[in-house]
Amino acid sequence: MLCLLFMSLTNLLNLTYGTILGFISAYSYLAIFILLLLEAASLPIPSEVILPMVGALIGIGALRTLPAFAAVMLGGIVGMGIDYYIAYFLGKDVVYRHLHFFHIKKASVVAFDKWFERNGTFTVFVARLLPVIRGLINFPAGFAQMPLKKFYAYSIAGTAIWDATLMAFGVFAIALGNIYLIFAAVAALSIVLFLMYRFAARRMKKTGGRSGRSGKIKK
Repeated sequence: MLCLLFMSLTNLLNLTYGTILGFISAYSYLAIFILLLLEAASLPIPSEVILPMVGALIGIGALRTLPAFAAVMLGGIVGMGIDYYIAYFLGKDVVYRHLHFFHIKKASVVAFDKWFERNGTFTVFVARLLPVIRGLINFPAGFAQMPLKKFYAYSIAGTAIWDATLMAFGVFAIALGNIYLIFAAVAALSIVLFLMYRFAARRMKKTGGRSGRSGKIKK
């Protein structure tokens, strides 16, 4: 079983809809946990595809709501913790030299790091509501040695909203009998969240926030 699981994980690098669906069909809640762990750890696994898919499977009765949501949340919690501790203990210099292992551009993390330093810890909550780049905030939080309780409090709050919303799209699309509504809804949500990001960033700039360069957050 472990060999088959490893082969399935390797195939996920193709990131095809069929591959992800096949992985979830084969390993159920364990697959969901692993996928969201990888996504939260900043690997190129699209939660924007996975979560509506999980919702659709709930809608047709292939998965149960509470175990699926628990697997999603637990995977995210473990994954974001991996990035946080890597950044916390290794620091910027080491992490920046090895970002290629995560398939992440250094410029993306540097930009998030500056945004975090300028706007403070609430940035963690806001970032969890942003498509595509939501996992990158783990590194600035770790660099700044943000208190773990505060990091997880903001992260879990934002992640729960994101996960529940995208899963709900899948459930409701199945209920309406039109699977294509999943993708239309995700596209619309992505636009809304991007606008929220722009608004939040501008508001935080105006209200100040922590802007120190020491890279450390007061506890």
